[in-house]
Formats: sequence, C-alpha cells, structure tokens
Amino acid sequence: MRRLSILAALLAAASALPATAQERAVVDASAPVEQAVTIYRDPYRERGDRLDRDNPQGFAMISEVRTVTLPPGESRIRFTGVAEGMVAVSAIVTGLPGGTIEKNRNADLLSPAALVDGTLGNRVRITRTNPGTGEQTSESAVVRTRADGGLVLQTSEGFEPVRCSGLPESLAFERVPAGLSSEPVFSIDTRDASGGTYTVTLSYLAWGFDWEANYVATLAEPGTREDARLRLVSWLTVLNDNGQSFENADLMAVAGTINVESDFEGLAEPPRARPLQLTCYPIGSTAAGSRIIRHAPPSSQARLVMRREQQMVPAPMATMDSAEITVTGAMMATEEDLGDLKLYRVPEPVTVSAKGLKQVAFLDQPEVEGRIVYRASQCDPWSALPSDDDTAVFDAATLMLVTKNDEEHGLGAALPLGNMALFEPSPAGDLLVGELDLRDYAVGQEVELDIGQSPQVITQCARVGEKDPDSYGSRWIPMRARIGNANPHSVKMRIMLGPEAGWDYRFARQRLLSKNGIRYVELDIAANTIADFDWHMHSTLR
Repeated sequence: MRRLSILAALLAAASALPATAQERAVVDASAPVEQAVTIYRDPYRERGDRLDRDNPQGFAMISEVRTVTLPPGESRIRFTGVAEGMVAVSAIVTGLPGGTIEKNRNADLLSPAALVDGTLGNRVRITRTNPGTGEQTSESAVVRTRADGGLVLQTSEGFEPVRCSGLPESLAFERVPAGLSSEPVFSIDTRDASGGTYTVTLSYLAWGFDWEANYVATLAEPGTREDARLRLVSWLTVLNDNGQSFENADLMAVAGTINVESDFEGLAEPPRARPLQLTCYPIGSTAAGSRIIRHAPPSSQARLVMRREQQMVPAPMATMDSAEITVTGAMMATEEDLGDLKLYRVPEPVTVSAKGLKQVAFLDQPEVEGRIVYRASQCDPWSALPSDDDTAVFDAATLMLVTKNDEEHGLGAALPLGNMALFEPSPAGDLLVGELDLRDYAVGQEVELDIGQSPQVITQCARVGEKDPDSYGSRWIPMRARIGNANPHSVKMRIMLGPEAGWDYRFARQRLLSKNGIRYVELDIAANTIADFDWHMHSTLR
C-alpha cells in the first residue's frame, strides 16, 4: 500500500507540472481568408534611383485573417505560408483569449538536406538503375550520416556512400519529418482553458518589397514652344521579391520618406532550403595515393536531372529575370492622407504575385498646363569673356518642363518619386523626347523637370573686363550673358545670375527671382538671334 501511495503522489505531481514541461498540442491555422499588404518604398532611394528588381530594399506590413480551433490547455499554433522575408519580432497575433506565451520562426524549409537530417537513423528506399539494361533494383536502407558532407546508408551489403558507385541512384522517403514544411512557418504558443474556434489576425513586417511611381506624359502639340499642354498618366509599380503570393489582398502603397531605425533585412532571416551536398572520396591505396580525375562540370540540363533525383522536392521559383509585369485595368488607386505621408489604396482586391511586378494606375490628368523654359549655366564672375569672338565657347542650354502642382494647372494631387517618359506627337506616331526623374512633389509646389540639352539654344555668361571680383564688395562687377536662339520661334530663357547668399545684383528693367538659393531672371529671346544682356553684381561680405 505504501508503494501505491508513493506512485499516486508521483502521478499527481506530474499532472501538476507547468505546461512548459508537458508537450503542447500542435494546431495548424487555416489558410488566410483575408489579407492586406501595405508596401513602403526603400527609404534610402533618392531621385534618379530606379527600383532594384534583384534586391529590393523596401518592406511591407502584412495582415492576415485566419481561423484556428484550439483544444483546452496550452497549444502551439502554426501559421504556414507567411512571407519568407518576415520580421518575426514584429509579429502580433490578436483574437486569442489567452494571448501569446512565446513566438517562434521555423529556420528550416523542406529541402533535401533537411529531409535527410530529419530521417537520420530511419529507413529509406534506394533505387539503382543499370545503365546497360535499364533494370531497376530497390532495397531498404538506414540513413547513418547527416547531410553536411557525404551521405552514407547502411544496406544489406554494409555501409555505402550515395552516388559514389557510378550508377544512377534515387532515394524515396516514407514520410516528411515533423516540423518541416515546403512553406515558411511562424508559430506561437498560447493557452485556452476551455478551447474553441477563433478568428485571429496575424500582422507583421516583411522584407523584400518595394514600389515606385512611373509617369507617361504626352505633349498635345509637337515642338518646344513656351506654352505646353500635356496628358499625364501615372502608375504604381509594386514589387514582391518573396516566394509567396498574396491572393485577393487589399493592396496599399505609402509615399514619402519615413524614419527607419531597425535593420529589417538583418532581422528577417529567411528560412533556409539547404541543398544536399554529396562527396565521394578517391578510390585506391591511401598509402600510395590516388590520381584524381577532374571531370568537366555537368551541363545545366544534367545538373537539373541530378537535382530532381536527389532532392525529390519542387524546383525553386523562377528568378526575377523571368518575372512578368501584371497590369491591372478598369481600376485606379485612390489617394488618402496618412499624417504627413500619402497612402494609395487599390479599390479592389488584387493578387500580389510571388517574384512579380504589378502596375496599378493612380493618376490620369488629360489637360496639364505647363511651360517650356531654357536654362543657362550659372554665371561665373571669376572668368572673363574672351575678347575674340572666334575663341568664345558656348554651352547648350538645358530644356525644362515647368508647371505647378495645383488644380489651376490641371494637377492638384501628390506626385510621388519616380521617373517620367515624355512623348511628343509626330506624323509617325508619338516619339520619345526624354526620360525625366521626379522627386516627391506635394500639392501647391512648383514642378521643374530637366528634359535634356538643346543644341538650338546656346549660352555664354562671364565677367566683362580684366579685373577680378572684389571679395569685400568695394566695387560692382560688370557681367554679360550672350544667348543664341536658332529656333524659328522665340523662347523663354532663364539666366542663373549666382548664389543669393553673400551677393547683391542689379539687372536693369528685370525682376530678380530666387529658387533653391540661386538668383535668376527670365527673358524672352527672339527667333534666330544672338543677344547680349548686361548686369552687375558685388559681394556683400565685409
């Protein structure tokens, strides 16, 4: 009786152990029934930088709604199919009565190496093919080594390395080891006293996303006259470099530069799909050594066959080089305020494809009014105009498209950073004029885009006379700009006088303007003429 009492006490103590000492039930959450993907562009991408299709540096906030049925007590919930770029420390699960006890990210995917390691000490079936007769023979074998070098099996003939006999060989596994999945898995531990079915939301940040704006502008009329009317169409180009697709997701993109202090790329740590590396040692006398025959590497087709035989898992997804761009039609993203940022929301659920690009229209302005302006290089008071016109060196003027981002000029919507293709009509159809780089433009801002250099308008600007500028401003420096216009029509010319800080300017009968700390004037240059314009400047330093 005493022994029975002791045994009963031990059983009672074991049942009273905390749940961490007992094995938790493993529960798989359902596939997502609702998904939302909000993409933030690379915070370090600047004007002129293109979206990096091979290594995107943006990220996304992903929200998934799933259902899960929990038994009473503690259990482990597995969320299969999360993004491989998931930042696990950012994950939050809501909707569980017992909250979250612990979070885990599975480090290994189902792969040849993980399959071998999970079958260590267990049986597999090896099949060999006679290359002469095509006859196949199979037998049972036990895996005796891990997949970090050579793979050794124990068969009826003893211990044999795989793929070292010269015969085609393949392995068949009876089951997938516990804990392995072909898709990334995120799991949490939770507690529910009564058990039940719940709708939960998993939200997390994920690395490997990015987006940019692409603009197509078409001039209403050919030529470079001052008044310009154009149609402006804009697209959001969204990139998902992860191996997972998000079906029927609510897609949003955030424009603007946000402050990012965490290393999301380092925190992501994508799960590994480790390959199987087979090593065969030279056959011969270890005392005398053996001649190693170095064969040429197999062709890509041969390597593909070997990989399929050895790995027995689906081939990896195609690289971004073979990805297609999906263009959505009959819908347009709408703009919303998000604090100091802008949010573009796609009005209908779309699929954000794995390793893919998607384009969604967000702006179509048919009547944008602007101006074509020519800009001269900044004048240099330390260089003197040559006395001989034959030695004069002229610079080609920069052609600019200038407008204002307001409703009066046909715009009035935020213009996110991106690139623009500018076309003009011709008898042969629309022709590409140039590609322009845009920074972020808020509503109400002046928009100035450099189109390119114009050989039809040339400029020269320097000091008149031999005396160098006086750094202390005791005298005014005579300056001259010489402008040549070979167009059959007049043009608007912007002469950049010099920096606003530290200098003063006198330009007769002209209004002095300022932009980005530079003083300038705008003049009309008649067709087929060369004209000189004089003014003075002096230093305000004392």
